[in-house]
Amino acid sequence: MKKNNPIGLFDSGIGGTSIWTEINKLLPLENSIYLADSKNAPYGLKDKEEIIALSKKNTEYLLNKNCKIIVVACNTATTNAIKELRATYDVPFIGIEPAIKPAANNSKTHTIGILATKGTLNSDLFHKAASLFEDVKIVEQIGHGLVQLIENGQINTPEMFDLLKSYLKPMIEQDIDFLVLGCSHYPYLIPQIKKILPSKIKIIDSGEAVAKQTKKILIQNRLLNTSNTEISTIFYTNSDSKVLNDILNNQYEVIEENF
Repeated sequence: MKKNNPIGLFDSGIGGTSIWTEINKLLPLENSIYLADSKNAPYGLKDKEEIIALSKKNTEYLLNKNCKIIVVACNTATTNAIKELRATYDVPFIGIEPAIKPAANNSKTHTIGILATKGTLNSDLFHKAASLFEDVKIVEQIGHGLVQLIENGQINTPEMFDLLKSYLKPMIEQDIDFLVLGCSHYPYLIPQIKKILPSKIKIIDSGEAVAKQTKKILIQNRLLNTSNTEISTIFYTNSDSKVLNDILNNQYEVIEENF
């Protein structure tokens, strides 16, 4: 595997671009390929077998593009499929899980909220992580409909705001002091969320931690790209590219392809 081969990322749509942004910020010399499986979004409503099958399909697509490492930039895919992916393919995988640990360790009220998909909250990996903090109450909320609205480009709409308010108000009433965003789509909702939450409630997502872990694994595998040649960044989607282009401010190459 060559150092200048790209980092591959996949998600059930555009949400994982929030992870890509953090990786690109930390590792600006890396080439990257991003796969938005928007045709099959959201993964959070699918059963485990289908999530694994889609994750394998995405992985094989990226491996065919010579990716040197795969970032599963989707909480639902990580919590349901990463074990299977690591057992099947001979390439390093980076997963993304809800940042329960920093929230639980720093909570003063011993109550934290997690907004995530049904697929993440129902997974064994999530329950295993949550069970480590017996003295912290975890208020779980499935973000029904949020991914669909984001994928349809409806981030700053009254419908989105009302939906978020209905999910967050009960958490506020239970005295959470941290809100963990358990879906890579949700960082795009932070401006909306901040209008609803009291300022004392801190919002945590996984992007920065995933970027640091990606760098660490690249160094361990001697795959860090140190060449300062022209950087290639390509985004692929199997749906209408408009929303993806909008999220990226039309700054990168976006290719519509059937996969």
